[in-house]
Amino acid sequence: MPEGLIVKALSGYYYVKPADPALDEIIQCRGRGIFKKKGISPLVGDRVIYSPTENGEGMVDEILPRITELIRPPIANARLAVLLFSLKEPDLNLQLLDKFLVHIEHEGLQALICLTKEDLLDAENEDIASITEQAARLYEQIGYEVFITSSLTGKGTEAVKSRLAGEISVLSGQSGVGKSTLLNAMFPGLSLETSEISTKLGRGRHTTRHVELIELENGGYVADTPGFSQLDFLELGIEELSTCFREFRELSEGCKFRGCTHLHEPGCKVREAVDDGAIAAGRYEHYVQFYEEMKDKKRRY
Repeated sequence: MPEGLIVKALSGYYYVKPADPALDEIIQCRGRGIFKKKGISPLVGDRVIYSPTENGEGMVDEILPRITELIRPPIANARLAVLLFSLKEPDLNLQLLDKFLVHIEHEGLQALICLTKEDLLDAENEDIASITEQAARLYEQIGYEVFITSSLTGKGTEAVKSRLAGEISVLSGQSGVGKSTLLNAMFPGLSLETSEISTKLGRGRHTTRHVELIELENGGYVADTPGFSQLDFLELGIEELSTCFREFRELSEGCKFRGCTHLHEPGCKVREAVDDGAIAAGRYEHYVQFYEEMKDKKRRY
């Protein structure tokens, strides 16, 4: 029985790319009824066993074990999340970046931070350039990979491209930051649809309609997912939040109280580190904001 990769799911059909390089045609498949009975849905990114049917289509018979599984976007086996945030148009939003990082940490993916539109910085924007350098240094110190890119000049695009090789990656970020533009700059043959930033709304119009794996020439696949303007914390338990801040984890073990919220308890090593400057005050402020947001949602649901 042949194996393949689901590269697109649409209207009850699964589009499977055969693993056999001699078979380069995508097979349109249905899923076996047993999946529905078991409450299982094949996902984009699933490696599957399928069988060809008489009408030239196929049937997904088995889903092979998953490495990861995301709820939103619904995709399996992604290991790398590329978070794209523009330096200008729209301006860099570190609170939203931290919110994305919380979700990525919770899902167990590796995050790569890509700061786009470097070409929009100029000599008159020394403050923004300084903020860019500070942000890059901050996240690198925490342990994240940070790339500063420009689709216009090509800066940083080769470095990002090499990181995508052989991986299933999810591209996410604020609307209008240039996800499709960056992909087109790295892989000119893609010709993905792009849209200009909406100056009236201050954000980009969504140009991506459904989750689909885009095959890259270096053996990687990327899921170009719809842009998000906000994320909620419904899938995340409030007690898990601090573990999604990398720099809190080791320090938390030294807190006086087990299950320390890092808000008001005495003997809190995280708050001590904030006071000492070992943890960035901005990151801690975002943690407190997210905690309050989650507490408020818990009351309402």
